[in-house]
Amino acid sequence: MAPRPVTVADTGLGELLLADLITKHLFEAGVLDLAELSERLCLAGSLLETLLAFLRQEGYVEVRGRSPDSVLLRYALTDRGRANAMDAVSRDGYIGPAPVPLKDYVKLVEAQSVKHVVVTREKVRATFADTVIRESLLDRLGPAVHSGRAMFIYGDPGTGKSFICRRLSRLLGDYVLVPHAIAVNENVIQYFDPTVHHRVTDGISAAGVNLNQGHDPRFVLCRRPVVITGGELTLDMLELQFDAVTRRYRAPLQLLANNGMMVIDDLGRQRVAPIDLFNRWIVPLEEKHDFLALQSGQHITVPFDVVLAFSTNLDPLELADEAFLRRIGYKIRFDNPNRDEYTAIWKQVCASRGVEYNPTTLEFLFDELYKRENVPLLPCHPRDLIDLAQDFARYRDQAGLSTEALQWAWDNYFVNLN
Repeated sequence: MAPRPVTVADTGLGELLLADLITKHLFEAGVLDLAELSERLCLAGSLLETLLAFLRQEGYVEVRGRSPDSVLLRYALTDRGRANAMDAVSRDGYIGPAPVPLKDYVKLVEAQSVKHVVVTREKVRATFADTVIRESLLDRLGPAVHSGRAMFIYGDPGTGKSFICRRLSRLLGDYVLVPHAIAVNENVIQYFDPTVHHRVTDGISAAGVNLNQGHDPRFVLCRRPVVITGGELTLDMLELQFDAVTRRYRAPLQLLANNGMMVIDDLGRQRVAPIDLFNRWIVPLEEKHDFLALQSGQHITVPFDVVLAFSTNLDPLELADEAFLRRIGYKIRFDNPNRDEYTAIWKQVCASRGVEYNPTTLEFLFDELYKRENVPLLPCHPRDLIDLAQDFARYRDQAGLSTEALQWAWDNYFVNLN
């Protein structure tokens, strides 16, 4: 999978597209030698020499003398080459590593599909061994991730939905190859996003890839991507992003999430109506592909290989009709923890904060605060209350968690209109 291209034909790209990309790099950098061009374009030097010979023959590139610290020839644009580069930038502003053809990207996504990930009960328990969570809930989440189907996670605010959703990505396991960019005819879509695609070190293998033997450097070995979006999500963010000034395309969120997971958090809080958001997902969920539009009006078909999770604090029946909910295979409710589970979370937070656990202090919290104020137990409370109590203790130059500090933290944490 993803062998290194040796010839121009091996790249799957047209000679003119690659030649234009070289001229754009030279236009941006001025003078570059073969090693620098190879690093910038992620293509072999021998392959680039073929393209540079073509550009020299056309009068776009000239050879400059060697620099004192290198034996390699340097290349620069002629006046004709600069004009050609400016024309190329006006048509497509992408300047970066050589892209991969869309058809090659589609094949790669299929080879690395989340459908091939095996999630077992033992794997789920090992992944969440450091998390206080009911086994019955794990036995619903595990099959949902294993299936690769969408899931609808709901429950009261603070029940740990967002936290658990983020950790579900651990179950996807191995690493995947991610392209720097994708070519659609003469258009290039910037794909690699360091905020989503996290590189891993060389020597680690993805399925079917041995980096020691050398893979196509137009791809980056990354952890399976996880895209998390919340109230800021709009429908425009699910379409190709085109900057009219730079003439560059960027991939939408769900395309960045391919071979990984996408979490739509705080569903119902977006500026777009939930029904419009749901309608946008009907075709991708059923057909496992999506349609995107270029500025020219051309529509392209791209894979949709994503474990999609909707998370909400609201009643699912108020957000979607039964017809749409049937398309989502798993509806999973998160409930409040019981007293024992809350205590286990409290102990974990104390250990992580370097605070000595005192059962008497926790009894005060249960009996004098929660019971008196009739406040439900939530898994987010231990972290928040302990952090606030530590703020108070440091301010008073005190150690540990006192009942006074917890009372102060409680009064600051909860809104009391009386």
